[in-house]
Amino acid sequence: MKPNNIIEPGLLANDEEFTDEFFQQFVFRKAKQPLKLTDSISRDYQFPTLYGNVTCAIGIFLCDFKKAQALLPHPKMKPVPMPRGRALVTFSCYEYQRVKGVAPYNEIAMTIPVMIDPKVNIPVLPVIKDSLFSKFGYYVFHMPVTSLENRIRGNDIWGLPKVVDTIDIKVENQTSKTQATDEFGNQYFTLSVPTQGSAMSFDVKSNIYSKLGSQLLQSPTQFKAEFMVNKYMNRLWQKGGKDPGALIIGKGPYAELLHTLDIDPNPFQFRYAKQMNACFDLPNEDYKAPFTF
Repeated sequence: MKPNNIIEPGLLANDEEFTDEFFQQFVFRKAKQPLKLTDSISRDYQFPTLYGNVTCAIGIFLCDFKKAQALLPHPKMKPVPMPRGRALVTFSCYEYQRVKGVAPYNEIAMTIPVMIDPKVNIPVLPVIKDSLFSKFGYYVFHMPVTSLENRIRGNDIWGLPKVVDTIDIKVENQTSKTQATDEFGNQYFTLSVPTQGSAMSFDVKSNIYSKLGSQLLQSPTQFKAEFMVNKYMNRLWQKGGKDPGALIIGKGPYAELLHTLDIDPNPFQFRYAKQMNACFDLPNEDYKAPFTF
């Protein structure tokens, strides 16, 4: 999908597309003030933002723990440790075919699973049993989107590091392939995820952490879908081996950012959902971060 840099006045009228039971659990509200998108256009969005008919391809990889720590904006933010001095990095690729009040767009969330100021940084378990760890969540370090409107939303409401790029997503030969190209024409990220695997139902609530000014924000997210999952648990103990080509890091400044993590090209886990429902809410007003930036 090519970048959409056009911002039209008014919200998209598509409430009738969000009648699924998943969406009925939410109570909608507005932000304290409308968001200014241009000199002449402001929008008074409803939250949480709802996403329907989403295709989602996720690749989870192991990377160097110290390099993941160096990428985080505060030393009290800790990557969840994995065996052999490593951490996790996740790439979640979305086709948002229906968005409440907003035109469709594509997005890639590049995140590191973290604990916020833990007394003890427990290995592995927070990723597996995230509901038991209130300090667990995902820190977003890069987030390309195909929509200028959603770049502004992400930057100004949540402090998410969104940039407008070209994101092409297609499925061929039982593989979902996502490619990101920056504004200078650098194809810097390619992820291939199998669309077949073991069926697993997910109904997940989690937190996204982001930095807005001097504040750490915690924002709730939730999704529900049946995923096709492929797990490679042996990667917890193994390093090296032949590169399967599932993750290709190309050229450009964002490729250089990814290279700093020293990512193991052999995947730890793949997940694919053809149809997912999801939501993303405003930052939690009751959250009291244990530090400022």
